[in-house]
Amino acid sequence: MRGDQLPLLRTKVPGPRSRALARQLHRFESRNVTFVSNNWPIFWRRAAGANVWDVDRNRYVDLSAAFGVASVGHTNPRVVVALRKQATKLLHAMGDVHPNELKLKLARELVELTFGRWRSRASAKRETALHRSATTTPPARVLFANSGAEAVEAALKTAAIDTKRSGVIAFEGAYHGLTYGALDTTWRADFRTPFSKQLGHFTTHVPYACLPLVGTDRRAVRNRRGAPSGRALPHPIGHYGAVIVESIQGRGGIVVPPDDFLPNLRRFCDEHHLLLIADEIYTGFCRTGRWFACEHWNVVPDIVCVGKALTGGLPLAACIGRAEVMDSWPESQGEAIHTSTFLGNPLGCAAALAAIAEMRRLRLDARSHKLGDYLKTKLARLGKVRGKGLMIGVEFADPSLAVRLAQQMLQRGIIALPEGNGSEVLGFTPPLVITQRQLDFCVDVLAELLQSL
Repeated sequence: MRGDQLPLLRTKVPGPRSRALARQLHRFESRNVTFVSNNWPIFWRRAAGANVWDVDRNRYVDLSAAFGVASVGHTNPRVVVALRKQATKLLHAMGDVHPNELKLKLARELVELTFGRWRSRASAKRETALHRSATTTPPARVLFANSGAEAVEAALKTAAIDTKRSGVIAFEGAYHGLTYGALDTTWRADFRTPFSKQLGHFTTHVPYACLPLVGTDRRAVRNRRGAPSGRALPHPIGHYGAVIVESIQGRGGIVVPPDDFLPNLRRFCDEHHLLLIADEIYTGFCRTGRWFACEHWNVVPDIVCVGKALTGGLPLAACIGRAEVMDSWPESQGEAIHTSTFLGNPLGCAAALAAIAEMRRLRLDARSHKLGDYLKTKLARLGKVRGKGLMIGVEFADPSLAVRLAQQMLQRGIIALPEGNGSEVLGFTPPLVITQRQLDFCVDVLAELLQSL
């Protein structure tokens, strides 16, 4: 693996150059975006593998993979080569008018990676439908987007068109993005409250890992902590068209549901004719030790949203759905009713094809599983550990501790982020090419800081 280097701090973190740039940025950028304090942020200059260098020439181990994006490693050499080749040919095409060939190649790849692989795992009824359509059409279709939130928007629109029902069931703790449709399904009040009057309010949130009650049945079902939940849906089930769920909650605190939750949710959706939308934007592409987290429970959604690690560093996402569902969209007559200027951007598609090839070549699903088990064992003595693969969270009794640890770890050459609705969880979501030596260093520093605190 490339870049098995431990931190080399040449100056106090953040250094003088980072501090100066932060002051300038604070003058010109919207004040709500970048948090600036005496010990935050650093300014990145370059990165490779699991290492990052800042403008003051300090070197860090990145435990965030830059929000889960750099699964194949920062500036992965094969992704960079693909980008360089593509940049000399075509930077931009007309995605929904005169597209580029790479958009076709990536769409075909994404269909095969998802519903093409899942076909044999579907229920007998669903499997029969897929095989019946296989002779005339692929098992799924793709709607490209520029970000994960846009992929969620596309999924919500698809559900509305297919079911003709506006209601959506989402879960407490959910994070699906901050554009208005996605924001309506996101849980946290600090994101939603300033814009509440402009939201559609089509979403009902229910406890995560707890099936909603419907009709007149008020029997309690148990949530992930074993506590009964008697909350019933405020509308008749016929009001709802879809359920959107993170197979493992990411920003909600890296919450893994009990093993029966997703299979039962799949049955619930089938029973009530709801579409199941799996948000795999954070968990997809080998992050949890499988290509997609829903595969841990052999659950096949109707629609899956992907992004983040798809390209290894460029903005590109996708909504991928069963062909029968996606074909509810009308045939284009020359004006697409859902599109964007950069849809299927050739640079993004080239990067994605190269990144997916790297995931296969390096067998990052197996690597993530193996290193994740190793890391969980090392972390178990430091706090309450949960997660799968290299998507791991350490929860502390003191809810302020994760934030303080992230700040102090930065001073020791480690980039880490707090997760959870109260920032009570320290996340370990590094590039999947990180080495055991780098992980050992990070755990040792964390143990030392905890002891001092």
